[in-house]
Amino acid sequence: MDYIKLPSKLKGFSNTQTDLVKTLSGRDSYLIRGDLKQEETDCICPLCAGKMHVHNTFEANLNHLCFGSTLSCLKFSKLRYFCPSCRHTQMQKVPFQALGHRMTLPLWQYTRDLLASGMTNKVVGSITGLGKNTVKDIDMQRLKDKYTIDGNKLIQPERQAKYLGIDEFKLHDGNKYAVVIIDMETGHILWIAHGKKKATVFAFIEHVGLDWLDGVEAIACDMNSDFEEAFETMCPHIQVVYDYFHIVKYFHDKVAGEVRKDEQRRLVAEGDIKAAESLKKSKYILNSSFETLQRKDEEAKGGKLHAKGSLLFNKEPVPMKPGYVDRYEKIIDLNKLFFTIDLIKEKLAEAYRATDEVEMAKMIEELMDICKMTKNEHFRKFYRMLDNHFEGIIAHATYRISAGKIEGINNRIKTIRRQGYGYPDDDYFFLKVFDSSRKTYVRNPGSNKIPQNL
Repeated sequence: MDYIKLPSKLKGFSNTQTDLVKTLSGRDSYLIRGDLKQEETDCICPLCAGKMHVHNTFEANLNHLCFGSTLSCLKFSKLRYFCPSCRHTQMQKVPFQALGHRMTLPLWQYTRDLLASGMTNKVVGSITGLGKNTVKDIDMQRLKDKYTIDGNKLIQPERQAKYLGIDEFKLHDGNKYAVVIIDMETGHILWIAHGKKKATVFAFIEHVGLDWLDGVEAIACDMNSDFEEAFETMCPHIQVVYDYFHIVKYFHDKVAGEVRKDEQRRLVAEGDIKAAESLKKSKYILNSSFETLQRKDEEAKGGKLHAKGSLLFNKEPVPMKPGYVDRYEKIIDLNKLFFTIDLIKEKLAEAYRATDEVEMAKMIEELMDICKMTKNEHFRKFYRMLDNHFEGIIAHATYRISAGKIEGINNRIKTIRRQGYGYPDDDYFFLKVFDSSRKTYVRNPGSNKIPQNL
């Protein structure tokens, strides 16, 4: 393919010849040869304003926009100027070259747009033909321009938040953590930093200022005492709220699970191996409500499948098995503590449906009395946890917020890390997460078809 003129729309560049060549990686690329227009200002010395002479000529290659799956590269000569008065030298300016990169401005902007749309660096590099480090540099600069002040400080929150959410997540391998604080109404990340101690919260408070925090009413968090103490010290008007998810998770892990293990050990010690084996794989049954178990049995009787079959891969369909309620009743008969577990689950769910703090406080106190009367170490531990976090628990009746959104952010953080096969550069990773929280998710985007009546 020789001498095909391609309209580049690049100021100062005129295409004279185009060849289809192979890159070192084996991809097709248009080699667009042309001339760079010499401007009158190019030969004026910026130091002494004297006239400069052409000192030498250099060949330049700039990556340009791709045509479908075919890459393109500009090839032209640019001049080097020399000032005889002050002996200053400089290269001819290329108005369409991206600053700091061997590519055109249209390709640079196209790369930024692809990255802003949520594509991974690897995909963007494959589309544009740029190296992974080049794509990362472009993305890093894009994120700094958008979310930092001079690249050294995060921007202030875009709006006044009413409710906040805070949680920590694990960084890399080992005991390294980072804290993320979000606006619970928009889901936007407001602060992300290393550590999970009070100092991280104090840094956030200093970043946004006490005046801004005066507009915040409550914050949802897990049972991290450092977070609670930090806000109580600096912003006592902000109410810490412990949501249903974290309380139930604590109960399932520290009480129901431990009681089940203790009962298995007791039955084995008494020689009742059959009863001990009946408790195996019973975690789901003990953690589920009675209504859920009934629904599962009804679905199984209705012929619902647990997993679809496949003719292509020779897989038989797996139907759901009934008997959840029967097995639940047998487990309850083994030990009265299992009945107590079920009772506490129901009362806890009922308490979190309350919309009055006084009413919810009475329900939680009744629940605590039940735990105390069992004289079981695991229930007493749950009693102490409720007692230590009592105010934050009953605050849920007034502030109907949950940590669901912040847990969703944690899941998104894991997804971003997996998509990028890990990010050793924490600054870049944090900015990627910061940017991701501000992207709106459209489950079923509209069709891009052109209407037929046009």
